Amino acid sequence: MAANQQVGMELDPKYDDYDFPTVAPEARSGHPGHLTAQQQAQVHQLRLMLENEGYTKRLDTITLLRFLRARKFDVELAKKMFVECEKWRNEVKLDETLPNWDYPEKEEMFKYYPQYYHKTDKDGRPVYIEQLGSIDLNAMYKITTQERMLMNLAVEYERVADPRLPACSRKAGFLLETCCTIMDLKGVGISKAGQVYSYVSAASNLSQNYYPERLGRLYIINAPWGFSGVWSMIKGWLDPVTVQKIHILGSGYQKELLNQVPAENLPKEFGGKCECPGGCKMSDAGPWKDPQWAKPAKWSKEAQTTIHNQGGSIQTEQDARAAVTAEAEVAAAGAGLSAPASQ
Repeated sequence: MAANQQVGMELDPKYDDYDFPTVAPEARSGHPGHLTAQQQAQVHQLRLMLENEGYTKRLDTITLLRFLRARKFDVELAKKMFVECEKWRNEVKLDETLPNWDYPEKEEMFKYYPQYYHKTDKDGRPVYIEQLGSIDLNAMYKITTQERMLMNLAVEYERVADPRLPACSRKAGFLLETCCTIMDLKGVGISKAGQVYSYVSAASNLSQNYYPERLGRLYIINAPWGFSGVWSMIKGWLDPVTVQKIHILGSGYQKELLNQVPAENLPKEFGGKCECPGGCKMSDAGPWKDPQWAKPAKWSKEAQTTIHNQGGSIQTEQDARAAVTAEAEVAAAGAGLSAPASQ
């Protein structure tokens, strides 16, 4: 088979325990469901290298593909990125913190820096909104610390991976891996630029280094005068694929934004029609809150403590899923069929 011939995607039963669609909607090279033979081999190579160094978590195919795409399928560079990410996760004790994380200062913090997920865009992706106009780090650091702000950001990224994106994927009927981000610069003047930069720079490093391939589209709205000129210089240094995802808009942004986000999903303050009870900022509304599409995150206490009584034996939810899969395979074999691949 030719190395550049598309083969779809092999799933590894040891790691690929998906309960949502696993094929990307567009046949883009290197994306789940649309791999070449060479790319599939690179997934296997990366996984084997990581296993040989003792890694056992997050070795599923879709995760490894994100790291490979972030490093242009250079396996050594993707491995380095993955290892550095795991080192960071261990240093901040993210896996231990995640199921127990509480951020009671959130509502007070939102007076200065609203950051929230709210419903979906026309492609089914979660919409993430940041408003930087009221940011005041001196006031914010009386409420919390930068360390807690960054930990909350990491927790929210984990919640994007599960349960937000899986719920959106189930609703859409195909795999969704990215978000649509709206960054509102209204009120951000020169006097606040330094404060905004200090935190946003740290947050951006966290995003780029540890959560690759999560940006679907970025709309920077209410961009101040002169921002477009700066952007025209900066974009020359960026990957063209990234540049295509970024849209710089001034105060007349509503028409273009509404082309991407349905009016009923966009908060009213941005030109949409949504007015969630209690306010859109605090609602966390989306498919991940809809029982039709939502399932407990695999890292959550709810999922970890779910048990199934199996005639005197107790199984975890993961064991139960494996048992159902095995039963389906036996039944299919009895009928002279092969069980369908996970979608």
